[in-house]
Amino acid sequence: MSPDKKSPKTKTTSKAKLHDKKPKPKTKEKIEAKNEIKKPVAKKKTKISPEEKQKIFSPKIAKLTVNIGVGEAGERLKKAEKLLQNLTGHKPVETLSKITSKDWGLRKRMPIGCKVTLRGKDAHDFLSEALNTRENKIANYSFDDEGNISFGIPDHTLFKSQKYDPNVGIFGMDICITMKKPGYRVKHRRIQKRKIPTRHKIKRDETIKFFTDTFKVEVIE
Repeated sequence: MSPDKKSPKTKTTSKAKLHDKKPKPKTKEKIEAKNEIKKPVAKKKTKISPEEKQKIFSPKIAKLTVNIGVGEAGERLKKAEKLLQNLTGHKPVETLSKITSKDWGLRKRMPIGCKVTLRGKDAHDFLSEALNTRENKIANYSFDDEGNISFGIPDHTLFKSQKYDPNVGIFGMDICITMKKPGYRVKHRRIQKRKIPTRHKIKRDETIKFFTDTFKVEVIE
């Protein structure tokens, strides 16, 4: 036999040696460390303070809409738009008819009024002025079951900043206030829209309490 070639005995002995090798037993420390990793970490429940809970569940004004219905297009509608811009400081948007009616002289998508939507500080300031025209008194039926409120002002000259102008005339207006709570964004967002649960919806009594505390409103039965 040539010295370069290996004998079959050497191969068998090497395989036997490999099989004879046993895995080393794991220590207790390694086993305990592995078990600790597998165990799920329990989340601690954070308690909400009464102040934070009040912020979450307290209602707020989402938007305020001021609407003047004229019923026709033309010069009178332009006067109403100019008046509404002077009152609110915002450019109004025309409201269009949804139906065609010969009796009322309406055709579909004909401009019949104008409106302005206010939010934040502008809504708060305008609402305080509007409530002063009514001597801070609102009827009980003005509040709906979802916490929203609407009332009317028959004459725009009731505002302190406005005076009667024979060229303009007298215009009445409707004021609609939409209420919300923190978290209402989930029903308006584009992705993963969700419904507001019943426990988080605004109730009628909550809105009444908000207006009596914030604006000192007297609710008349």
